[in-house]
Amino acid sequence: MSHPKRTFLFMLLDALLINLALFGSFYLRFEEGLPAEYFSTYKVAAIVSTIVLLLAFHIFGLYRSIWRYASVGELLSIVYAVMVGAAVAISIVYFISPKRLPHSVSALFLLLVFFFIAGLRFSQRVRQENSIFSVRNKDQRKVLIIGAGDAGVLALRELKKRDFHEGMPVGFADDSRNKINLHVQGFPVLGSREDIPEIVERYQVDEIIIAIPSASGDAIREIVEICKETKVSSLKILPGVHDILSGKITVSAIREVQVEDLLGRDPVSVDLEEVAGYLKNQTILVTGAGGSIGSELCRQIVQFSPSRLILAGHGENSIFDIEQELKEYPVSAEIFDIKDREKVRLIFEKYQPSVVFHAAAHKHVPLMEGNPEEALKNNILGTHNLASAAEQTGVKTFVLISTDKAVNPTSVMGASKRIAEMIIQDFDRKSKTKFAAVRFGNVLGSRGSVIPTFKKQISAGGPVTVTDPDMTRYFMTIPEASQLVVQAGAMAAGGEIFILDMGKPVKIIDLAKDLIRLSGFEPDKDIKIEFTGIRPGEKLYEELLTSEEGTSATKHKRIFVARPNHIQSELIARILETIRERGSYLKKEEIETAIRRLIPAFRPRTTPTP
Repeated sequence: MSHPKRTFLFMLLDALLINLALFGSFYLRFEEGLPAEYFSTYKVAAIVSTIVLLLAFHIFGLYRSIWRYASVGELLSIVYAVMVGAAVAISIVYFISPKRLPHSVSALFLLLVFFFIAGLRFSQRVRQENSIFSVRNKDQRKVLIIGAGDAGVLALRELKKRDFHEGMPVGFADDSRNKINLHVQGFPVLGSREDIPEIVERYQVDEIIIAIPSASGDAIREIVEICKETKVSSLKILPGVHDILSGKITVSAIREVQVEDLLGRDPVSVDLEEVAGYLKNQTILVTGAGGSIGSELCRQIVQFSPSRLILAGHGENSIFDIEQELKEYPVSAEIFDIKDREKVRLIFEKYQPSVVFHAAAHKHVPLMEGNPEEALKNNILGTHNLASAAEQTGVKTFVLISTDKAVNPTSVMGASKRIAEMIIQDFDRKSKTKFAAVRFGNVLGSRGSVIPTFKKQISAGGPVTVTDPDMTRYFMTIPEASQLVVQAGAMAAGGEIFILDMGKPVKIIDLAKDLIRLSGFEPDKDIKIEFTGIRPGEKLYEELLTSEEGTSATKHKRIFVARPNHIQSELIARILETIRERGSYLKKEEIETAIRRLIPAFRPRTTPTP
């Protein structure tokens, strides 16, 4: 219904209720009928009260509220409107009516108007809030809400807002013993998390909503594990109210449980406003800007008002996509290959960037084992070209994005990234530019990472392939990785390798099983899991530090700094010369020999595990 029609309908109903209240107040005062001497007074009171009260309701905004969501604020508006309107109407009637209005009639009129007007407006809210009015049917999904606090109430309201079409709550589960057997908005608290299996079986629960956003990662994972042992067909989670208000959650407050919820640790929190002052009004260049990390980095950087953001990359399609996404900001796109030293120099001279984030890299371990010369050309030579151009053009801060695979590498890709770290540490010793690196583990959802691969395999009906049942990895989300990079740029004094404390490593087989269950299937029953053996260059366990590196704490409790190793400039210069001279003609034996000059312990894993 349009707003004018809705307002007219409410005014018509209000006018009827005002007159009904006036009639009721006279009737209650004069039980044997209205005396003849009060006929004129009644008519005057009816006309004046209707006009004055409708005007008061308009002034106090009673026709601008959505009463389905009415709360204390709207109730107070009714109180003020009725009190002011009735007081003015009664005063006018007192002076112009032929006979004075009895005080008892005035008091009764005030009370009846309030109850009638408030009752009309809150009837819809009362019907919505009271579950006894809800229509139940045998096909309606039964929902258990875990958490009987503010978030649980929010989840309940989310269901009520849809008139329970998406499910009828059977009640709550909460670990607070003080809440058990009590009721929250008419629904019982049935037990604690240990009682979830029994509650699900007793009430034939179809769906569980986890509504405790303040719980730790370990607690969420434990609850999810309990829920997965039941026969519920759907498991959802309610994010924090802060996420909703900040815009991170934009469509629905309740979402499906995601693998990120099962990492067993709390997400890393970085106060970007505090650390990103060095980006404001500066020219920022991001290499690999079309990639998973690079593009998210660009999204965060533009929020801090750089004077210009340079989107640098080799793939035109991915750069076009991020350029279109950020076109309302001051961005420029440049397509070039970081191995092209002359083009790199020209780009740096053209834009004179103050801060460089180097996210461009060849990163796929098995693929680079088959193309090792490309890993050296891109990750080593490309990094040197960028660092050299940064030094020559006076870049203030240069941040290299590295990987935990650079620690005690068993792959050419990992070794190339370790040498890239050495290059920027070598530049830092002789340059005014502050060079630093950021080292983190696998990024959930990034291109080529395990989660998208698993999802494709599940959607195809399986099997899901895991290399080894004992393989573990450190994981982080794309926003966490990007925030760490921004944080590192602010904290860098020069030469550091920043390392994120990513909690406990996660077994890949556990992630595969979790994702299969979250997709509504049973591992090894509906979707098979096959073990393919460790691929060339892969390790069972990743590390974050070499034996020579020690760490020191920073002001951020989840970020540490590794001490620089002894860097041999002449050996770095030698491998760079080898790459430039031999390039695409490098043979694998030459590559391994060149790497071992800088990393003596390098022993590539070449034979897949059966």
